[in-house]
Amino acid sequence: MRPYILAESNWKTVKDEHYDLAVLPWGATEAHNYHLPYGTDIFEADSIAAESARIAWERGAKITVLPTIPFGVNTGQTDIKLDINIYPSTQAAILNDIIEVLHRHHVYKLLILNSHGGNDFRTMLRELGAKYPQMFLSTCNWFQALPKKEYFEEGGDHADEMETSLILHLKPALVRPLEEAGLGQERKIKMKQFREGWVWAERRWSQITADTGVGNPKKASAEKGMRYFQDVTEKIAQLLVDITKADIKDLYK
Repeated sequence: MRPYILAESNWKTVKDEHYDLAVLPWGATEAHNYHLPYGTDIFEADSIAAESARIAWERGAKITVLPTIPFGVNTGQTDIKLDINIYPSTQAAILNDIIEVLHRHHVYKLLILNSHGGNDFRTMLRELGAKYPQMFLSTCNWFQALPKKEYFEEGGDHADEMETSLILHLKPALVRPLEEAGLGQERKIKMKQFREGWVWAERRWSQITADTGVGNPKKASAEKGMRYFQDVTEKIAQLLVDITKADIKDLYK
């Protein structure tokens, strides 16, 4: 039993344990090119949350990792077979219920460990923070924690070299041979204002990629994935430690 994983814990230990922070991993269920599993975002969230929590727990942080939410916002992929979409309003309802439970049991800090680019919790946390002013509500995208260029040769943001390397490290039996993978070529929007980054519209997935990937995965390796995993979990572990130590009433300097 890992005492920082709620799903593996039992009432005998939980009833007397104090937790300063709850971590909620949040993934998605969607196609990842031809070679990666639909559960890629879930496996990444599970593994990164668990290893980061292990490191933080061993440093004295009192943390509980909640079960990963397996479905995310996939409104731009409605025609990709069995990409499971839940709407932001559904996410907000789920978050409200979870935060209500945490608040009731005096766990006043929450970190959402986001594993899917289509999820964006910031506006939800603004509203829920006003509803629960005693709570410290935060969210992070683990895939933005480190500069990818220091670890990987190819760019991208979906089933790319980074994600492929991670799953080769974490779940190698679920990765099809890389020669079967598509190149993950992305078509960019024609309007230059959107390409410049100061205007946004949701990408229509079937129009931007032929294989559901964005980023060439061909140079991926388990070794690259292991190095990245070790460094990203170390960085997130320190975040967990820092949040547990933080005084909610004295956050700013």
